[in-house]
Amino acid sequence: MRGLRPGEPAATGPTDTARRIIRLNYGFQLLFNLLWWMPVFYAYQKAAGLSDGQIFGIQSIYYVAFCLFEIPTGLIADRIGARNCLRAGAVVMTAANLAPVVSASYTGFLVHFLAIAAGRSLTSGAASAYLYDGLRAEKCDEHYLKAEGTARALGLAAKVVCWPLVGPLMTVAHAAPYLLSAASAAGSLACAVALPRLAGAGGGTGGGKGKAAGRANGGRGGGAFLRDAGSALRCVASSPWLALVMVQGVAIFTLSRICQVNLFQPILLDHGIGEASHGGVMAAMTVAEAVASARPQWLSRRLPPVAWVSILSLALAGTLAAMTFGGPWAVVALLCLFAAATGFAYPVQRKLVNDAIPANAPRATLLSVESIVDRAVCALAAIAVGAYLSAGRLDALLWHSALATAVLLGAFQLLLRSGVVGRDRAVAGIPAVDAGTWDPTPAPPPGEDADGHDAGDAARLAGGGRRRPRPGT
Repeated sequence: MRGLRPGEPAATGPTDTARRIIRLNYGFQLLFNLLWWMPVFYAYQKAAGLSDGQIFGIQSIYYVAFCLFEIPTGLIADRIGARNCLRAGAVVMTAANLAPVVSASYTGFLVHFLAIAAGRSLTSGAASAYLYDGLRAEKCDEHYLKAEGTARALGLAAKVVCWPLVGPLMTVAHAAPYLLSAASAAGSLACAVALPRLAGAGGGTGGGKGKAAGRANGGRGGGAFLRDAGSALRCVASSPWLALVMVQGVAIFTLSRICQVNLFQPILLDHGIGEASHGGVMAAMTVAEAVASARPQWLSRRLPPVAWVSILSLALAGTLAAMTFGGPWAVVALLCLFAAATGFAYPVQRKLVNDAIPANAPRATLLSVESIVDRAVCALAAIAVGAYLSAGRLDALLWHSALATAVLLGAFQLLLRSGVVGRDRAVAGIPAVDAGTWDPTPAPPPGEDADGHDAGDAARLAGGGRRRPRPGT
């Protein structure tokens, strides 16, 4: 292990409450996202009599619904509290997974996916907001990065273990994938119910103003929702740093989704890898992503987190472009490298966004705004992917994706180094990253003594490092 440098405070472990929050978050994230039906839903719907047009029509409705639900559910999380929102999302997800069991028809599957969109949007910002604010309330925010990454890794590992069992289980009970998904969602509800009330958060939550704020406004919930929405949009408009961090994350989200969902099978088929091997390749990619997600601290401390996100985004783009040259084994290796880079990038990017959000801003709403931007760009990219594949231009698509990513990140770096972003972060109380000497110690919450914080490895990647001021500044 690395020894402490002179003057560096010793690392401290999480408190009992923080440890409880982390463990329950692991359980919630794993069980909530464990959709046993994912590998077989297409065949399941075909067996139920749905046509291809109906199946993919439902998918289109699902993505549109997800974007539409993100705004009200983020506002709800900031008003009733993230913990209550997690509970509501788990209840909706449990019911959603039972819909195809009750009615294996077009209507049943449409209701299923609409409810899935509602349940996932209820938790997409609230889960991260609760974990971030919960650890911050316990003065253990330096453990956030590892907790976020490990939760993602455990969820991916569970899919590797469980998905191969779906086929055999369906021979015993045809509806087993949906029944097991409902049972998993019910388990996530138990974890959400056990989450502790956070100190100083109305309604027993983190990441939102909570019920107390609603009562302070005389119960005018609709007006409060509009105020939170306006506050979130003003926050993004007035903070170039927050907006830039969100835009930087678009490259990661779009490239990872397009490759792992839309291009995965076309790439393998184009290189002569048959469908019988696709499940094994997906399992290998999932393992690579899970290992990397659990170990973001492996990234060098010599570069700040914002630089690592840009480098990893370029690595994703370069890996896609390199797939145009290699043979079957090379492509499989490149896909695993792609998955590993994705695993490293996601927790670091999420920490950067959380650190860029001002302390009193509606955190869950802003995280929902980020999710909407990501999915909107991904929807446009999916249209382009369809056009390229229809024209038989897969290699051109991979190269153009790499070039577009390089241009986006080049523009990001120019704006980052222009000086405007640094001034914005100073005004907002967020450390600058474009000047001065990098100090890896995490920035403390307002009114908190910095000497009480751990300067461990996770903190150095947490996006909360601060700069020592230059003489005379």
